[in-house]
Parts: sequence; C-alpha cells; structure tokens
Amino acid sequence: MVTLSMMAALAYIFMFVSKMLNLVFIPSLSFLSYDPKDIVITIAGFIYGPMSALAVSVVVAAVELVTVSTTGIIGFLMNVLSTGGFTCTAAYIYKANRTKKGANISLACAVLMLTVLMCLWNIIVTPAFMKVPRSIVISMLLPGFIPFNILKGTLNAAFILILYKPVVGAIRKAGLLEASASDASQESNSSVLQSSLVLGLVLAVIVILILMLIN
Repeated sequence: MVTLSMMAALAYIFMFVSKMLNLVFIPSLSFLSYDPKDIVITIAGFIYGPMSALAVSVVVAAVELVTVSTTGIIGFLMNVLSTGGFTCTAAYIYKANRTKKGANISLACAVLMLTVLMCLWNIIVTPAFMKVPRSIVISMLLPGFIPFNILKGTLNAAFILILYKPVVGAIRKAGLLEASASDASQESNSSVLQSSLVLGLVLAVIVILILMLIN
C-alpha cells in the first residue's frame, strides 16, 4: 500500500507537470497533449498486477478530476478508460509471462488496446461532448487521434522498458519489495532485447512524426 500510494503520487506529479508544459504533438489538435502518468502506473502494474494498476488509474484520475481537470466527469471516465486500458492490458499479459519477451508483447498489446479504445471513445462520446457531427470526428481519426495515441503509447512503452529495472531495484533497496528468483536469469539476456525494442520504438515514433508532418 505504501509503494502504490507513492507511485500514485508520482503518477499525479508526472501528469501535472505535463499539463503545465502542454506537450502537444499535433498543433491542429491542441487539446491532445502528451501525458506520461501511464509510465508510472504500468510499472506499478508490472510489480503488483493488473488490479493494482486499475486502482492507481482510478485514484489518479479522481485526484485530477478535483484539482486540474476542466472536462469534468467525462474527462475522468476517459482518463480511467485510457490509462486503465493501457496499464491493465500490459500488467495482465506480463503477469502471465514475466520475461523480457512477455514485457515486449504486453506493451505492444497495450499500445494497440489504447488506440482501439480511444478510437471507440472518440466515435461514440466525442461528438456529443464537443457538439459536432460524428462524421467530423471520424474524419479526424486517421490524421489526428490514431497517430496521437500510437505515439503516446509508444513513447510510454519505451520509457517503461528503460525505467522498469531501475525502479524495481530502487524499491527493493528500500526494503519495500522482495527479490524474485527469476530476476538473475532474466537480467543476463534482457539488455540486447531491450535495446532492440527501444530502437524499434524510436524508429516507429520517427515514422509517425514524419507522416504527421507530411499530412
């Protein structure tokens, strides 16, 4: 509980700082800004499981609702769906296969889940919320919503792969987490696989940015 509370607070700080910086990927859609809180929450899910990831997602979204959010209950629901979809998918798959390959697969599925859920959300909810025809929102999916969510998910996945081991190591040194028997065997072959995936993710981000600039 102490560790999850600490990680929830850290996730909120990540979200708050990103809101202050207003990290916008697509200038024409300035209301879509990058939020890195999924990094912290997914790491919590990797350690403690998908239900913990969901609990932290709801807590952080609720605190955001009563502090800095301007979108009310709709924004809260979207945050829970977006963050919960990404983090719980990653944590659930990783729980079944706690290897580097499992982490790679879980994060790839998480990016896909995030993109699909946000497409459905924008098609179903956004027209009523923004008071625009559904056809307009659908026309914004490919040049806007889909690239944004792929880019956001990909960046968060890359940071998770980079930060997971150091964060777990720090928590263990603080005496808040016991060492697992499989860590030593996983550590020996993880660096090459992690580096290759991070490189692939970076290349994917570059391709997406180029496509957005062309459009």
